[in-house]
Amino acid sequence: MNTKTTLAASAMLAFGSLSAQGADSPAAIKNVVLVHGGFVDGSGWRGVYNILKRDGFNVIIVQNPTTSLADDVKATHNVLATLDGPAVLVGHSYGGVVISEAGNDPKVRALVYITAFAADGGESVASILSNPQEGETAPPFLPPQNGFLLLDRAKFPAAFAGDLKPLEAEFMADSQVPWGMNTPGDKVTNPAWKTHKTYYLVSTDDHMIPPRVQRMMATRAKATIVESHGSHAVYVSHPKVVADLIERAAKGS
Repeated sequence: MNTKTTLAASAMLAFGSLSAQGADSPAAIKNVVLVHGGFVDGSGWRGVYNILKRDGFNVIIVQNPTTSLADDVKATHNVLATLDGPAVLVGHSYGGVVISEAGNDPKVRALVYITAFAADGGESVASILSNPQEGETAPPFLPPQNGFLLLDRAKFPAAFAGDLKPLEAEFMADSQVPWGMNTPGDKVTNPAWKTHKTYYLVSTDDHMIPPRVQRMMATRAKATIVESHGSHAVYVSHPKVVADLIERAAKGS
């Protein structure tokens, strides 16, 4: 084999190696899976979905039943199983608990928390919110009915969607999805953020998860942190901010 042939063969091998690495790198991720939280369904992701689709991503929204953490993790695994490559897994609010557990799926490469519960092992929504500080408001839960929870419709706009137009916030309040009453107490066992690249959007005007608590969870998870003005429904009110962080995670920035 002459020198030119040897150099060409070496170049081909090197290119093949780089291509193989690139195919499995964060820069190659084109799949995004969006997980909603309690009291809502996946339709709130529409603005984020539209931006990501426009930018060339394959986006699937999990319609998790919010009946139990186990059920919601299963629903997320079922969606991930349909993908033909790696994915960024995104959770809003209680959806953060879901992705903390479901994020151990081998197809998940990065986690994005959108004003969400980045729960540690043994933690739950209930335990994380159990010690509010002075001035922090608690979510306006109504007493359980037939095993499910709802938020007080009159207090929903201020607590959940303070930066949406009144009619939009009212619609969300009147179209709530009942949340399994035991689900807030369901605990994460093996948080995926301990082994995955993690990103966190803190919503500074959130009255469901205090910004102080968001920052604590994000810092603990060693996440790349972005802060934005916005209510708990920041994924509805500021879809571009949310989509930008997801795209950043997909590129491994």
